[in-house]
Amino acid sequence: MTTAALSPSNEKNAMLKVPKITVYFWMAKLLTTAMGEATSDFLVFHTNPYLAVVGCGLLFLAAIWLQMRSNQYTAHYYWFAVIMVSIFGTQIADVTHVVLGVPYDISTSVFLVALIGILGTWKLKEKTLSIHSVHTPRREAFYWATIVATFALGTAAGDMTASSLDLGYLGSGLLFVLLFGIPVVAYFMFDLNEIAAFWIAYILTRPLGASFADWTDKPITFGGLGLGTGPVSISLTLVILMLLIFLIISRVDDPNRAQKIDVR
Repeated sequence: MTTAALSPSNEKNAMLKVPKITVYFWMAKLLTTAMGEATSDFLVFHTNPYLAVVGCGLLFLAAIWLQMRSNQYTAHYYWFAVIMVSIFGTQIADVTHVVLGVPYDISTSVFLVALIGILGTWKLKEKTLSIHSVHTPRREAFYWATIVATFALGTAAGDMTASSLDLGYLGSGLLFVLLFGIPVVAYFMFDLNEIAAFWIAYILTRPLGASFADWTDKPITFGGLGLGTGPVSISLTLVILMLLIFLIISRVDDPNRAQKIDVR
């Protein structure tokens, strides 16, 4: 699932706000989902959980504000927003279960309905769900609302398979690897619609990355490797920073470097 060739339009000066979909995009996405899971768990269990949620909520709002005020895709703004969505989206799902006592299957269903509602409204209002068309404030608002919903849904779904369905963290990770491969294979071999393939795969990256993060950082007695949330969070953050530096310098994922942009 890579960015297709784009055709010219009558809005040649429109600047896209979402990166090109390359292998670097999926690498960064999986790393941020795993890092968000580990970081959220570390903050909730090793600091004041209420201050952690409020603080991350404020950082999330700041990150979205910086991203929205930018007039084009800028790697550090975009991925900072994704990182904060990853952390705060995880906290939303965890608070729903731990604080409010909502079972994982119920929260997963609620977040799924919310996601479908957002995508349906986006499609109704904008006539497209293509991320290649995210160049207006309203489309970007729909995009980020969708991203938040996917993270909350993915977190709840991953916890449901690991805990409620007793698959464990590794078992859940392997399950989501298999599920992630379905839209990829369907796209390349059976001509699955590009937009559908993208969003299905995008949704599945959240529980996939989170499951492997939990597997590496959770205690051995709980089916993990026992590396700890702190070390896993720091290690993933360093890898993300190196990848981000590469993206900033190379601009290999900048959609606005192309001369022809389809903003339909």
